[in-house]
Amino acid sequence: MRLALLALAALTALRLALAASVPLAPDEAYYFLWSRHLQPGYFDHPPMVALWIRAGTTLLGTGPLGIRLLGPLSAALGSLLLWDAGEQLFPGRQAGLAAAALLNATLMFGTGAILMTPDTPLLFFWTASLAALARLLSSGNPRWWLAVGLAAGLALLSKYTALLFIASVFLWLLTAPPGRAALRTPWPWAAVALAFLVFAPDIAWNAAHQWVSYLKQGGREFIPQLLHTDTTGFLTPSHLQPALNFSPPAAPHGFSLPRPVQFFGEFWGGQLGLFTPFIFFLVLGGLWALRRSPAPAARLLLWLTLLPGAVFLEHVLKGRVQANWLAILYPSACLAAAALPAPTLRRWFNPAVALGFFLTAVVYAQALTHFLPLPPRADPSALQMAGWRGLGRAAGALKPRPAFLASDDYATAAALAYYGPKDIPVAGFDDYRWAYFTFPPANLQNKTGLFITRYQPPDCMTPPATLTRLLGRHIIERYHVCYVTAAAPGVLLAGP
Repeated sequence: MRLALLALAALTALRLALAASVPLAPDEAYYFLWSRHLQPGYFDHPPMVALWIRAGTTLLGTGPLGIRLLGPLSAALGSLLLWDAGEQLFPGRQAGLAAAALLNATLMFGTGAILMTPDTPLLFFWTASLAALARLLSSGNPRWWLAVGLAAGLALLSKYTALLFIASVFLWLLTAPPGRAALRTPWPWAAVALAFLVFAPDIAWNAAHQWVSYLKQGGREFIPQLLHTDTTGFLTPSHLQPALNFSPPAAPHGFSLPRPVQFFGEFWGGQLGLFTPFIFFLVLGGLWALRRSPAPAARLLLWLTLLPGAVFLEHVLKGRVQANWLAILYPSACLAAAALPAPTLRRWFNPAVALGFFLTAVVYAQALTHFLPLPPRADPSALQMAGWRGLGRAAGALKPRPAFLASDDYATAAALAYYGPKDIPVAGFDDYRWAYFTFPPANLQNKTGLFITRYQPPDCMTPPATLTRLLGRHIIERYHVCYVTAAAPGVLLAGP
């Protein structure tokens, strides 16, 4: 046990060092903007990620380590909670230690532990809820339901997919006689009431803002039509340039698989990679073995793993499932793998953990040094994190010097707000997204700034001008630029 705790401490120290060294991804810069203007809800997600970032930056400043501080720390505490859950659910089998080791060896958890996104607090509070349920099962003390409810409410304040935890637990109770007996007591219902009481600030914020966040996450294909206002309503061509006219790039020609088939392949291929291969097959074997067990612990793990998996698998029929969405099923899936018969687990555990940590180390090293000679477009860490400071510097060096920077892409705008020149304001002008935040007015009306887009060249440039985001001498992405005049105040994302 002492050796395991020392290993976890060393791993946490490594993750903290990486969190301080790896540049922010645009989404992290976006959530950092949230933390500067705290509110009970946001256009995209509930507020927990902003609260975590504010806590970290209050302690350590606004550098990458401050923004990400609670990520590695919550990964360590979450590992201990999963360890305890395994010991409570499968006593005497060291299943908790095995599950925690398997979870930490997955690429999903290893890379997520050094980033700060809504999945970071979600995964922690989901694991805490699971650990409280494990204590409930082992002790029989119904007061543990209150801990379950509190953790579930905090998970809901992290990301709306925490509803799947509540649904999974309800179905677990409903499908077994002891569970149905528990539903006839007040304790599970008190847990649900407590969860939604904790979640109430986000509900109130959405009620005051046309339920925008719930519409976005619950009806992704409709929200742009409901809310989009063309940026050109806020930005007009400057006296230097004709009108804006931009559109997304055309789809490439040639053979392609039907989209559901393509998304289905991405779904399974992504999880094979993010679990890492040996852990992926141990998880499948563990879930298959648990299906025959009538034990409450086994049924709980099946529901917590298979229900979210089924929901996201159904979503594949309509659109792409982002790989990180499935992070919530990793704790229960790793517990299922750890519950395999001892001979099977002994045979495959060490190779699985060794391969997982090796692949995670390669990803860490690539993010820091880009030692693998991958094209930047094929290197996820470069594509997300590299070159933003240089892009902002190049935009600020254009003549005439822009009075502000703006973009039609929230990620580009957020990255420029964090990494761009500190003496040039970055402003948001479209009410599709920025109007739902409490940012101050930009006060840039009638000033000429630079509009930056990844899409087709605006007509206003003759010849079209471009900026590039670089990794060394290699181009990661090209951006088209256009001088525009602010026709409305907009909001200030960052400024001098």
